[in-house]
Amino acid sequence: MASRRDLQQEEVRFRVLRLLNDNPDLSTRQIADAVGISNGSAYYCLNALMQKGLVKIGNFRASDHKGRYAYVLTPRGLREKTQLTAKFLERKLAEYEALKAEIAALEDEVGEALPARRLGRG
Repeated sequence: MASRRDLQQEEVRFRVLRLLNDNPDLSTRQIADAVGISNGSAYYCLNALMQKGLVKIGNFRASDHKGRYAYVLTPRGLREKTQLTAKFLERKLAEYEALKAEIAALEDEVGEALPARRLGRG
């Protein structure tokens, strides 16, 4: 089983790859803000993705700011994104099922103490 840190890193990679797939022209700062990580973490993540061959970097040809880059997913990056999406979805569905079970147990515990509409039945 993966550690909590591994799962967090995997989720960051998933979110960055998903974001870049839709918005390759985002800056490192914009990526960091959208994913909820520091600018340094975003830079580190992007470099790691590039070293693994999942993302390639290209200049905007038509841009006035020649320092602006586009982060483009490679075919390998697209495959990785698909695999991470499947794992993320599986993990979130398991969390959802666990929450449903916990809610059902709490409803049973509380019983009739709460009005029916508060439990989504009214």
